[in-house]
Amino acid sequence: MNELLPPLGLRQVKVIALAVQDLDRANRFYEEMLELTPAYEGDERVGWWLGSVIMMLKPDWQTPTAVPNPRITLEVDDALATQEALQAREIVIADAVSDYGGYYVGSFLDSEGNKLWFCSGGDL
Repeated sequence: MNELLPPLGLRQVKVIALAVQDLDRANRFYEEMLELTPAYEGDERVGWWLGSVIMMLKPDWQTPTAVPNPRITLEVDDALATQEALQAREIVIADAVSDYGGYYVGSFLDSEGNKLWFCSGGDL
């Protein structure tokens, strides 16, 4: 990945299996665009590490939607900085960062159209 891109500041999954239509494309997105570390059980990659939590990708599990269940929210150091870093990587911002009483929350779309939320502030 381009070393000139700002860090995303992703810390941990807060609020986890994601439906994907194309597992290879989704894995490339999480590796190359978000630069997450693969999680393994033995020799099998089972998902992606985000802090101490594994985010699993499930092909053909269900159709991805803009309102997924469960909703995944990623804790970040600074939501505005994360939004700028995502935009620098040409990742689609679905909801611009807004202030919700001291929590700064926004969302972006992954390669499969899943909406992932990110937040900073408050008592995380």
